[in-house]
Amino acid sequence: MNPNNISDFFSLFWFLPETFQSYDWENIWALHLLWIAPLVMGLRKFVKFLKNPVLELSLPGTVSQNNPWTYLRLIPGVLFILGLWMVIIALARPQKSNERVEQYTEGIDIMLVMDISESMDLQDFSPNRLEAAKQTAIDFVNGRFGDRIGMVIFSGEAFSLAPLTTDYKLLTDLVKDITFNMMDAKGTAIGSALAAGTNRMRESESKSKVMILLSDGENNAGNVDPIFAANLAAAMDIKIYTIAVGKDGMVPYGVDFFGRPQMIESYLDETTLRDIARIGGGQFFRASDGNALEQIFDQINTMEKAEIKESRYKETVDFYRVYLFWGILFFLIWMGLKSSFFNNFLLD
Repeated sequence: MNPNNISDFFSLFWFLPETFQSYDWENIWALHLLWIAPLVMGLRKFVKFLKNPVLELSLPGTVSQNNPWTYLRLIPGVLFILGLWMVIIALARPQKSNERVEQYTEGIDIMLVMDISESMDLQDFSPNRLEAAKQTAIDFVNGRFGDRIGMVIFSGEAFSLAPLTTDYKLLTDLVKDITFNMMDAKGTAIGSALAAGTNRMRESESKSKVMILLSDGENNAGNVDPIFAANLAAAMDIKIYTIAVGKDGMVPYGVDFFGRPQMIESYLDETTLRDIARIGGGQFFRASDGNALEQIFDQINTMEKAEIKESRYKETVDFYRVYLFWGILFFLIWMGLKSSFFNNFLLD
């Protein structure tokens, strides 16, 4: 029902119990005044009785008190009470509120830069470094909300696997399909990978831009110096986190002809990765196993949270006009009747 439409004022909907239960009351204390109306009527009747005590006699020719028509004299009193009640309800300000909440995020642009060189096939992670990194990256992507995430892979050269996107399903499918044979060039081109990631984020208008570089080797390929690439990213306000994957020294790598585990020496240039993180204003991490790698991504996930903003719109509709209208109407009818043929009414 619309309290702004006069025709709706005459609906009995306003007097249903469920209607009153649905209201929010601005001045709920006023409802305690509802008992005043019958109290006033009772006191006035009592005062009138004290001033003019009447001995009722049953005389021949008088109208019987049991005649139903005699109850018509009570109508003005009922109208007076109803009118006063309506005014009190209007004073209590019945209203309904319709609150709407809109949430949106100021997302972060994140570029994952992943090493897929041959050394990522070493098995100090289960089943190897690359597969552990892929699964952790997928979990990281699925844990984000409202962020655009892109992907660069590299070995002896860099390749942009996915642009910045919020299509996490597409991104996770692309990550699952990463294999060692996607690159022909051998080696580890960290500088080229950073440059490719920076180029992908060049036109980003996000307030927060993050690059996560994951590698297990030293820069020995490509034509871009890693430090130069890090400075270029920093100049574009891109924060860089670096993750060194793997252990130094002898690590398992496949089996020999007789099925015995083979060991191969692994070396990681931690110094360069630390310098890249320092220049990029981020942080360096060292992951020696799958659990550590997962914890590192969880930590980055905590540090780089999207800002969630909330807008609330509250529309409040007042219904006091309906009850004030009925109160005035009842009072007008009462004033018209109390001086008419209902002259036996106790307020006369």
